[in-house]
Amino acid sequence: MAKPKKDVKFQHRGSNGHKQRRSSTSISDISETASEPASPNRNGAITKNEPPPEQQQSQPQSDFEKKKQTFITRTIWTFVMIAIFFSSLFAGHLYVIIIVTAVQIVSFKEVIAISNVPSRARSLRFTKTLNWYFLGTTMYFLYGESVLYYFKHILLVDKILLPFATHHRFISFMLYVMGFVFFVGSLQKGHYKFQFTQFAWTHMALYLIVVQAHFIMNNIFEGLFWFLLPVSLVIINDISAYVVGITVGRTQLIKLSPKKTVEGFLGAWIFTVLGGILITNVMIRYKYFICPVTDLGANFFTGLECTPNPVFVAHVYRLPFSLPSWTHIPSSFTIHPIQFHTFVFATFASLIAPFGGFFASGLKRSFKIKDFGDSIPGHGGMTDRMDCQFIMGFFAFMYYSSFIAVHKASVGGVMEAAITGLGPEEQMEVVKGLSKHLVNQGVISSGVGGFLLVHFLGFSAS
Repeated sequence: MAKPKKDVKFQHRGSNGHKQRRSSTSISDISETASEPASPNRNGAITKNEPPPEQQQSQPQSDFEKKKQTFITRTIWTFVMIAIFFSSLFAGHLYVIIIVTAVQIVSFKEVIAISNVPSRARSLRFTKTLNWYFLGTTMYFLYGESVLYYFKHILLVDKILLPFATHHRFISFMLYVMGFVFFVGSLQKGHYKFQFTQFAWTHMALYLIVVQAHFIMNNIFEGLFWFLLPVSLVIINDISAYVVGITVGRTQLIKLSPKKTVEGFLGAWIFTVLGGILITNVMIRYKYFICPVTDLGANFFTGLECTPNPVFVAHVYRLPFSLPSWTHIPSSFTIHPIQFHTFVFATFASLIAPFGGFFASGLKRSFKIKDFGDSIPGHGGMTDRMDCQFIMGFFAFMYYSSFIAVHKASVGGVMEAAITGLGPEEQMEVVKGLSKHLVNQGVISSGVGGFLLVHFLGFSAS
C-alpha cells in the first residue's frame, strides 16, 4: 500500500470517527500551508487553501475596535471628570471637600482590595470590617482636627458640640483602641502572620492616602489657591512629560516606568514652571481663590472677602547693581511674591512628585497588576490618577505653613483660650473689658455697650 502524501486530506479522515491530526501553529507549518497552492475538497475538486474572509479580518478588526472603544471611553470620562472638578470648584469649598473625601475613600478601597483577595479564600472574619472601621476612625480624628482649627468660634459656643470639641482627641483615641482590641480578639490560630500583615497593610494605606488627603483638606480651608495650584501643576507636568517624552525622549529615566525618559522629565519641568506662572496670574485676581474659607456656603459668584496674604500683593524689587543703559533692562521690576513660591511648587511637582507615581508603579509590579482598579472607566483606578497628587498636596501644606502662612491670633483661638483656660467670672470680665474697648473706639454706641453689660452680664453700665 502506497504511503499517502504529506498533508493531503482524504475524504475518510474525520468522517469515520478516526482521530484527526492535531493542528500546529508553528511558523514552519504556517509557511508550509501558505506555500501550498491547493488541496482537494470532499468532492475531489482542487480549491485554494485560504481561510474564509471573516476569519482573515476578525482578529485585526477586534483589536482595532477594542482600541477604538477604549479611546472613546477614556475621552468621555476625561471630560466628565473635568466637568465635575470645575463644577465643584465654582460651586464652593464644601463641594470640593466632598470630592476630595470621595477620592480618598475610593483610593483606600482600591489599595486595601489588593491585599484582601487572599482573605476571602481563607474565610477570615471581620477583615474588611476592621479595615473600614479604622478608616472611619482616622477620618473622624483628622476631619475633626481641621474643623476644630478653622471653626472653633462656631463649635465652642454650641452646648451639644462643646464636649466633642474639647475632648475630640481623647474620643478619637478611644475609638482607635476599641478597634485595636477587636483586632486582637479576632486573631485565629494558623493565620496570625497573615492577619498581622493585613493590619500593617491597612495602616500603611491610612498613612499614604488618608493622612495625606487630610492636608489637602487643610489647603482648601486656607484658600482654594493652595488646593488648585498643586493639583494643576501635577496635571501639567504629567501631560508635558508625556508629550516631550514621545517627541524627543531617548534616555530611560527609571526601570519602574520604562516609558519615562530623562528628556521628558526635564522638559516637563520647564513647561510646568511656565504653566504655574500663568495659572497664578489668573487666580490672584479673584479673592474667591486666595481668601481662607470663612463661609462654607460661599461660591464663585458670591465670592469671599479678606485681607490678602502679603504674597498676593505686588512688590517692587530692585537689582543690587546697575546695568548699562544699552541693555535697556530696568533696574527695578514689580512682581507678586507668590510667583517665586510658584517656582518652588512647580519644581517639586516636576522633580519630586513623580516619584509618588513611581512608588505606585513599584507597588503594582509587586502584586503583578496593571491598575489599582477600574473605578474610572478607561483610566483604571482612582489611585492610578491620584498617586502624585497626595504627596504634592502634603508638600503644599507644609510649605505654606512654614514660609507663607501669617500666624496671628484668631477669633477661634482666643475663644478657645478663654473657654478652656478661664473660669466663668473671668470670662465675664473679658466680655466686660471688650465691650468697654469697643465703646471707646467708637465701634459700638455706649447704649449698646450698656445693654450688653446690664442685661447679659449683670454689671453696672458705669
